[in-house]
Amino acid sequence: MNKLFLSVALLALVIFPKPFVAQAADSKDKSAILVVAFGTSMPEARKAIDNLVNAAKDNFPDFETRLAFSSNIIRRKIARENHEIIPTPVQALANLNDEGFTNVYIIPTHIIPGEEYDEIKNLRDSFANLKGKYGFKKIILAEPYLNGVADCDRMAEILSARFREYLNENSDTAVVLMGHGTPEHIANAMYSQLQLSLDKLLYGRFFLGTVEASPKIEDVIANLKRHPQIDKLVISPLMIVAGDHANNDLADEDDDESWISILKANGYGKIEKYLVGLGEDENIRDDFVKKIQKAIDR
Repeated sequence: MNKLFLSVALLALVIFPKPFVAQAADSKDKSAILVVAFGTSMPEARKAIDNLVNAAKDNFPDFETRLAFSSNIIRRKIARENHEIIPTPVQALANLNDEGFTNVYIIPTHIIPGEEYDEIKNLRDSFANLKGKYGFKKIILAEPYLNGVADCDRMAEILSARFREYLNENSDTAVVLMGHGTPEHIANAMYSQLQLSLDKLLYGRFFLGTVEASPKIEDVIANLKRHPQIDKLVISPLMIVAGDHANNDLADEDDDESWISILKANGYGKIEKYLVGLGEDENIRDDFVKKIQKAIDR
């Protein structure tokens, strides 16, 4: 009887090998989350990025979470001054492949799908075209924060909650936000859409410009002048980190070309700085986790 049972079992393995092979392959799958940020060399600003990385680790403990910076200038500065080696997205993906990871979810910290996001997308597409041992079974790129009207409406809600304390003080206070901007790119229109979403929610309380594209600070001032009741401003970066742009281009009072100096020169004497990156906001962190889950569910 035992010999008969063993014979039947061996025959089943020969006739039906595929289910057993498939199970073995699935058991070898390894998944990773790759958080991609432009980067910052300012220790205080780095907290915003670390907050998002920790959100990925806390909410997806079964996944390996890695960080990559896309700015070579920042990476080299950190390596030189802090002796910390942060890989580029290319290096990070190559390392994950070399370590046997089969499924990779690239989660950018970008606000809009601009030039920087396009470069990450091209990188994802290149790796997706690789077959065999140097490719991945699955490589997914998550969306940026602003990728349509619904995203802009959601960001407007987050910003209204973020600055509620200032806006509730009195009606003569407005928030001026500095985005990065991406020149000559269709994605820059997301800033105009966000302004529409902010106006729909709280008209005349938020004024949005960019440091690299449009709307410019001159456009912000022109819009402010349409609301003569505004007497006090809160300036803040619309960026994941409050790094170089926030501390210098936006809030450096010793620089005549900074936004704060230009605003003061145009009659706005009461200005408060809120130099905290969006990455430190708990609502942004929660949405970051949702972005990861959405990428995984794809």
